[in-house]
Amino acid sequence: MRAILTNTYFSAAIIAAVSAVAASAVSPNTAEAQTSSPAIQWSGEFGVATEYVGKGLGKSDGDPSVFAGVQATRGGFYAKVWASTADLPQGIDGEIVSSLGYKTRWAGNGLNLSVVNRELSGAPGTLDSNYFEFQGDVSRRLGPVNTRLRVNYTPDGFGGSEEAWWVELNGSVNVTDGTTVSAAFANRASEGGADYNAWNLGVNHDLAENLALDVRWYDTDAHFRGERYDGRLVAALTASF
Repeated sequence: MRAILTNTYFSAAIIAAVSAVAASAVSPNTAEAQTSSPAIQWSGEFGVATEYVGKGLGKSDGDPSVFAGVQATRGGFYAKVWASTADLPQGIDGEIVSSLGYKTRWAGNGLNLSVVNRELSGAPGTLDSNYFEFQGDVSRRLGPVNTRLRVNYTPDGFGGSEEAWWVELNGSVNVTDGTTVSAAFANRASEGGADYNAWNLGVNHDLAENLALDVRWYDTDAHFRGERYDGRLVAALTASF
């Protein structure tokens, strides 16, 4: 019950924030506010993947997954809700990710700071299936390479795990118009959970204006922990709007 209420409150906060942004965007008090205030921008995506992967681990038991998300942006602020089907132990059949964040630039770097709520649907009431994350991204272009450092902190994680860190370095290169090659290496450190390194390498290609195919190899150094930690080739088809 606590997890359900927590996720409900966070989702309600996102809806309230989006509503306030939309109201101020369409009903400015003065003509000056109308010209100076950026309008709310909506975007979204939906797609299918051969497997749902999160933090380097398989989350749909080797089966395909479907996903969808919607985001509202005004200036540097954004609110987003994203969900995917899953197949995890204890009856978990999906994951809902809600986030509030802010993007800006500082000293030539791109900054993206957000607070994230994750809810694992289908879990029994006795399982702590709802938790918050605090995440920061720093991105910078170094010659032809776009780099990003991500630091994600969870004060109280899923199930019996407590505080946890996910630190990831990502690099990508546009090899042709509409084709990007990227790779990432990350470390997971969790109190009461699993510690491991994870990496991925893949290609993202635009098939059409709003349709992209991503083919990627994921792996970890913890195969001894079970199939979720094994290497896997994943293809994902995403339509954006």
